[in-house]
Amino acid sequence: MNMEIIHVSAECYPMAKVGGLADVVGSLPKYQQRLGNIAKVVVPMYRTKFLYDSQWDVVHKGAFAMGRMNFDFTIIKEKDNKLGYDLYCVDINGLLDREKVYGYGDDAERFCAFQIAVLEWMSRWTDLPDVIHVHDHQAALIPFMMQRCFAYERLKYIPTILTIHNAQYQGWMDWGKAPYLPAWDSWKWGLLDWNNVLNPLACGIKCADKVTTVSPGYMLELFDNSNGLENLFKTEYAKCSGIINGIDYEVWNPKTDTYIIDNFSVTDAEEGKALNKKKLCDDFGLDKKLPLIVFIGRLVNEKAADMLPGAIYNALTEHEQQVSFLVLGNGEPVVEQALTAIQGSFAGYYNTQLTYNEKLSHQMYAGADFLLMPSRVEPCGLNQLYALRYGTVPMVRSTGGLKDTVIDFEDKNGYGICFNNASYEDIALSIKRAILLYQNKKKFKEIRKLMMQLNNSWETSAQQYLDLYTSLQ
Repeated sequence: MNMEIIHVSAECYPMAKVGGLADVVGSLPKYQQRLGNIAKVVVPMYRTKFLYDSQWDVVHKGAFAMGRMNFDFTIIKEKDNKLGYDLYCVDINGLLDREKVYGYGDDAERFCAFQIAVLEWMSRWTDLPDVIHVHDHQAALIPFMMQRCFAYERLKYIPTILTIHNAQYQGWMDWGKAPYLPAWDSWKWGLLDWNNVLNPLACGIKCADKVTTVSPGYMLELFDNSNGLENLFKTEYAKCSGIINGIDYEVWNPKTDTYIIDNFSVTDAEEGKALNKKKLCDDFGLDKKLPLIVFIGRLVNEKAADMLPGAIYNALTEHEQQVSFLVLGNGEPVVEQALTAIQGSFAGYYNTQLTYNEKLSHQMYAGADFLLMPSRVEPCGLNQLYALRYGTVPMVRSTGGLKDTVIDFEDKNGYGICFNNASYEDIALSIKRAILLYQNKKKFKEIRKLMMQLNNSWETSAQQYLDLYTSLQ
């Protein structure tokens, strides 16, 4: 059965990216399209490089009231189908015309207005889509508004899917902002409420026809640890499921990657990895003969980034001249300062880039030997899947999607290094295991070959989403 699917999200790579949400929304629709469906994505029109580098058509203009505020909005469509599907952007002057995705004091107003504009536009379509798939709290009020706001009566019976990429962020608003929503049946206020605040994510869980998370392991964890939503997940468990993310095998392909200096595949990985590692080590003043462990990601508590400075310091002290580290990412200032502070003590064995750099991240996956992910929370994780694709051994805490996608190399058919706690002790043991594995050249080569032959592309997951949509038709 072929369907028209509309994805609504705050992020979509390469239009706008903060984290893994952008990678998922940027690639899943392409694979759904290849399976014979029509997939479209709608995001805010942030002022990003992709916006200015692309050609656009204006497809709709409209206006709406949000409380006492009135807004005009414009919908534009990317002309050249660069992403393999139709990408639409919503422009609202004064709210969405900014460079950053999040972090503004009026984010509640921004994303409420975004969702209203999407529904104002879609409610005027002649032919309605088969499914509306919303992502995280920034789009989670859409199922409620479709069902309960009088203006969107035409959309009431379109099936809705909510995918939760991270349940820690829920979009909480005080009840004084309830008038932002178009007129709705006030008897249904309980659908918006959770713990006496207006909670968009909780509302989406209650109102969407199906709720998914980005891995089966993370779905199970939410019943016991979901930042206050535990009882809600237990109540709504019958419509909840976990579907593991895939990765875009065209974007993340060491054989064709234009960001790296030497392309390679599983058949010539040893030579290709060595050349990319040499370039990386030369660029950052590291010794290419030593095992290179990298961290790539946001320097925040969820990623256990606060553990990195101490763990790296201890490892370089205990295993002097046996290992080197390279860190790429930005986030909490205190973590950035601590990572900078230890740099002078280990010249030649440690370096850091406190920024986000897509090109460098590809070069690090291609050139590193190990990727460290000590995450406290990891709903799916894409970095470990990128690492596997590029022959870099993931060192992961067994949580969420990391537990679903990485098997310890000492277990049957294993290829990674797994540990149980985001603690200095467990990270130290994993580093020691990495050094010993690296020194066992035969075993290390076998693991690299095994991991590079795994299939973590979107084909299987895209079909699972389509099966879920079909169950609602």
